[in-house]
Amino acid sequence: MQNWKELIFSEDIAFEDKASKVFEYQYKNNIMYKRYCNALHSVIGNTYSKLEAKETALSPSKIGDKLMGLAREDVDNIPLFPIQGFKDAELTCRTDTEPELVFKSSGTTSMARSTHLVADAGIYRESLIRGFNHFYGSDSTTILAYTPGYSENPDSSLIWMLQELITKSDSTVSRFLPLNEPLKQNDIDDIASEGSRIILFGAAFGLVDLVESSDVVLPGNSLVIETGGMKTHKREMSRNEMHKNLAKGFGTAEDRIHSEYGMAELLSQAYARGGKWFHTVPWMKVTVRDADDPRQKMPPYQEGLIGVIDLANVHSCSFLLTGDKGIMDNGGRFQVLGRWNQKDLRGCNFLIDED
Repeated sequence: MQNWKELIFSEDIAFEDKASKVFEYQYKNNIMYKRYCNALHSVIGNTYSKLEAKETALSPSKIGDKLMGLAREDVDNIPLFPIQGFKDAELTCRTDTEPELVFKSSGTTSMARSTHLVADAGIYRESLIRGFNHFYGSDSTTILAYTPGYSENPDSSLIWMLQELITKSDSTVSRFLPLNEPLKQNDIDDIASEGSRIILFGAAFGLVDLVESSDVVLPGNSLVIETGGMKTHKREMSRNEMHKNLAKGFGTAEDRIHSEYGMAELLSQAYARGGKWFHTVPWMKVTVRDADDPRQKMPPYQEGLIGVIDLANVHSCSFLLTGDKGIMDNGGRFQVLGRWNQKDLRGCNFLIDED
């Protein structure tokens, strides 16, 4: 039996080899994803195309062989499943076991919400802690978290993530901050006096509210990491303007204001450290795709849909086309430019409804 944790996080196996093995596993075991690959896309050469008549005559096993062969040639050939599918079906390779975690995206009870069934919480913990240490090291750190708009969601992946970071930190005062209360300078000074670096996580506009209600100066080695989301927005503000306001309000340099990119449907995070450009962890790859033809990757600095390969999603679906608009540079970094117009994105209902 494959040791997935060992494979995913191995530093001795190329990403392409890992991804092709994960694709083979998911194609064989994830019913919805296999149906999507067979019914909508077949990879021919370096492109996706509708299955032609002669291809539809192939047996499912031969279609699978073709797909897996092309995946081994280039992981960018692997079909990216529209992320809206998490709202429509259970995406899992482990139908024989109950999930250890269930994450749901934010939203009201009347809204369709994405549901991510996590079969192996240990893989997520490994991805989270390895990823965090990859970017921020494991030095003495106090984690503070401010999460209005998420705290009332008991299935929030962000809350679970932050709780894990709080638990794993070596500080006894790492904690969630009470909502709608200002930060106190005495508390900040007490943490600093212990020699612990402060990392303050928060939903984007929640942090704006917090800095406006507080009168504190963070130590120079502190970091503020905004996790996106406009859960408490009362105004329009660009990310650049927001970062400037946070730096000024917390009395810290602008390069100490970072961003995290993650969502309920992903088990790995990307980080932008003091700027607009996000970097991925080694077991995650981002591409930017043509919204009209997702087989095509966009040239550097041209807008498209963000596509993600997240190998930590091994037991659900690792190959995803998000609803986020972005660009990439020549070095593999990416920017997030907001949400794509949802009415222009195609869902997967017609596949899920088929037998």
